[in-house]
Amino acid sequence: MVISGLNLIKHLISSPTGLTGVVILIFLLSLSVYGLLFVPITAYSQWNNPLYWIDYPKTAAPSWTNIGLGPKLFEHIILNANVANITTGYIEGIRTISHRYSINIQADSFPNDFMFTYSAKYNAIPPVILINVLRPDGEKFDLFYSALPASQGFNNTYSERIFSTDKIIKQNLAQYKTLVNWDVNFINPQTMLFSELNKLEPLKGDYHFSLTFFLFDNTSTIENSGIILGGNTFGLMGTDDLRRDLAIGIILGSPVALFIGLTVSTISVTIGLIYGVISGYRGKRTDESMMRVNDIFYALPALPLLIILSITFGRSIFLIAGFLIIFGWVGTAKIIRSLALQIRTFQYVEAAKFMGQSDLRIIFKHIIPQLLPLTFASMAIAVPSAILGEAALSFLGLGDPSIPTWGQILHEANSADAAARGIWWWILPPGLMIAITGLAFYLIGNTLDSFANPLKNYFRKV
Repeated sequence: MVISGLNLIKHLISSPTGLTGVVILIFLLSLSVYGLLFVPITAYSQWNNPLYWIDYPKTAAPSWTNIGLGPKLFEHIILNANVANITTGYIEGIRTISHRYSINIQADSFPNDFMFTYSAKYNAIPPVILINVLRPDGEKFDLFYSALPASQGFNNTYSERIFSTDKIIKQNLAQYKTLVNWDVNFINPQTMLFSELNKLEPLKGDYHFSLTFFLFDNTSTIENSGIILGGNTFGLMGTDDLRRDLAIGIILGSPVALFIGLTVSTISVTIGLIYGVISGYRGKRTDESMMRVNDIFYALPALPLLIILSITFGRSIFLIAGFLIIFGWVGTAKIIRSLALQIRTFQYVEAAKFMGQSDLRIIFKHIIPQLLPLTFASMAIAVPSAILGEAALSFLGLGDPSIPTWGQILHEANSADAAARGIWWWILPPGLMIAITGLAFYLIGNTLDSFANPLKNYFRKV
């Protein structure tokens, strides 16, 4: 009796284990769609470019670890001109553009550093930039004052990052030493800026940073600006040694994992299905020779050969998928072959032979349709093996280095001794994603197999 796809779906949803697998799969698919639609495409290509992640903190813990009754660590803050209060005006006849950033700080620790960024377009006369901050206690500190470099041509665009270690900032903050009642020797700029005047503790409240640009011609414009306060926590999953947002890496790794798993399982199981059916249906010498080839592939050590192939031919994600397909079809071929040996003796197959139908027509019209439900179950069961295979190669440093994968993230965490350094957020999320992805397809495949596998159905009746 042919098991319809509708019956398979009904059985899958009615089973608690199957439904659990479907829910996890829907979550993974949603994560993949979100990554493809809403994560900037540059995050894929620039994943290994440190300059792309320069605004992010280094090895910062996830922000949710800051929730609790203990001291609040300083959370990393990144602001750009989209959230600034931009005003224009004139000071002594000079046109000005001011970008004002208001930040409420309630942390129990000081920031690690701070940074100002801007991009200006101007001609012959360079603008002048003035940066100051109004603290919660009403004190106003002038931090930076300088002219931009001379123009290199018409509509020259200049971008710069002003770090807290800049000597101009240190010199300007030194003039406020008399305001504080504690020893300011060897104190870094961020402590001086964010500390209370009477004691060396973080000053909480609203800070107002102003980046004011003095423009000397009507064509000069300010393209962008920003302020970055370096903290110890950031984002949903923290950052790594290269300042990369691990949440983005996990999201981008999801479609890659599903691509590897579904592509490898679909192609390898399809090859095993056709190979096994031909072997079992033809029988005799054809069956013997085809099974000897199958035994050779079955006996080969897969992981060492995958390592050799990756080193020899390259580490592209498509090559890795091809290597996994080479070793992924043999198990399915053995199972299908044993079932094809039985099905070829059925009366409707004998009748098709008697009517003069070709072997190819009998295989694809009468035998393979009977095995499709089991094939779908085998595809689902084969997905975790494919994902683990890619993750193993990536963990060994033989994966595709150009794209973020969960195995690649684990490899980099292992190379940086993340476990010994206590950077658990670099290890647990990708490991858990690999585990739950494998679990989802295992639950789905096992549920389908228990319903579609004729051998299991036979023994259940007995």
